[in-house]
Amino acid sequence: MNITEYQRDLLNKAMDADFKEVEVYYERSESFQCMIFEGEIDSYETSEDGGLGLRGLYKGKMGYAYTEKIDEDSISFLIDKAKANAHVLDEDDGTDIFEGSKDYRGYEFYSEELANVPIPEKIELIKSIEKKVLEYDPRIVTLNYCILQDFSGDRVMANNKGLSLKEKKNGLIIYVSTVVKDREEMKTGSFIKMTRDFCSLDADEIAREAAEEALSNLGEKSIPSGKYPIIMRHNAAASLLATFTPIFSAENTQKDQSLLKGKVGVKVASEFFTLLDDPFHPDAVDGSNFDGEGVATKKRAIVSNGILETLLHNRKTAKIEGVETTGHAHKASYKSTLTIAPLNLYIAQGERTKEDLISSVSDGVLITGLSGLHSGTNTISGDFSIAATGFHIKNGDISSSVKQMTIAGNFFNFMKDIEEVGSDLHFQPGGYGSPSLRVKELSVTVD
Repeated sequence: MNITEYQRDLLNKAMDADFKEVEVYYERSESFQCMIFEGEIDSYETSEDGGLGLRGLYKGKMGYAYTEKIDEDSISFLIDKAKANAHVLDEDDGTDIFEGSKDYRGYEFYSEELANVPIPEKIELIKSIEKKVLEYDPRIVTLNYCILQDFSGDRVMANNKGLSLKEKKNGLIIYVSTVVKDREEMKTGSFIKMTRDFCSLDADEIAREAAEEALSNLGEKSIPSGKYPIIMRHNAAASLLATFTPIFSAENTQKDQSLLKGKVGVKVASEFFTLLDDPFHPDAVDGSNFDGEGVATKKRAIVSNGILETLLHNRKTAKIEGVETTGHAHKASYKSTLTIAPLNLYIAQGERTKEDLISSVSDGVLITGLSGLHSGTNTISGDFSIAATGFHIKNGDISSSVKQMTIAGNFFNFMKDIEEVGSDLHFQPGGYGSPSLRVKELSVTVD
């Protein structure tokens, strides 16, 4: 029995078992990861996961159940488990099953060309990258890791109201961490490349960028601690955005866990700050044509020139506020209940290059990496105090790398203090993106 037939059989039997409405969600994912060390395969891992979730309205309450086994015996198990879970709920939470949107984009997230590239060819690429990084400069002593990860998956959603959706996706990510040494000083630098276009990958270019990222960190110096104008490089800005994304969730504002509650239509950021969610952005390897409830997704402005246009909604939070869902219902897997999350959330780019932004600063700091983001941040208050790597900017030029820093501030103030946005939009794994940003100031403490 294929998955479509199985879903149809399960839907029919659930309706016969007195569910008022019911939805079946199937998901499957595969990946392989290869790590290279000194020209040889250091580790090779494959994984496969998949299963099916049932969500149904039973006696006015929504019940959930899931299984990894797609067989006849699982049908009665799923129905009985969903009924039992529905009984556990204290009250009707107002949710129901969605009948479907009028139109779906039909964007292709799956590359047949990538899927057809033989695994040995992918392994040869990552071996070549490691070799070229090590040969790039005598100060490069080793690589902490040199990894190629290939992933693919598909999901299928159907319900008793006629909804029937499916899509496939795949992608490839390269991770390189380079170790460099000059005299007694040792530094590292990390580099990430994501794509669905294998033919676009240039081993020489990737090796150059990975090597230069690490080499640039040599020659570190100390600077006085204090408040500095900041250039937040694209990757660091995207990481900070990812950490504070929960503030844009309507689910969190309704639980009084975000200071953006009641701020729709209000200026919450600098006029240079526009925040978009685009499920179809070609530079990201994430995205989807439909959300976790089957609602059609589309490109949306969350913040436009500093004005909060909308929060991220699923159908439940939208119903509470009397607005339309934004298509951000999220299922982390077939095992999960519905939450809220963006698809490809990013800060819109400007027109000036990162170098233009740097040249506009007389005495400041370029932040190129952040760590300790979860332990050093508070998404309710917006406060953060996190470890950072970067460079001292003097008279519009990079002066030197800076010893280990801690930067501190408040994300709500950070959004308001953005003075200019660069043109170098980059996405990180997970679907978060940003160009480089010039920020009025942050507190910088140098160890």
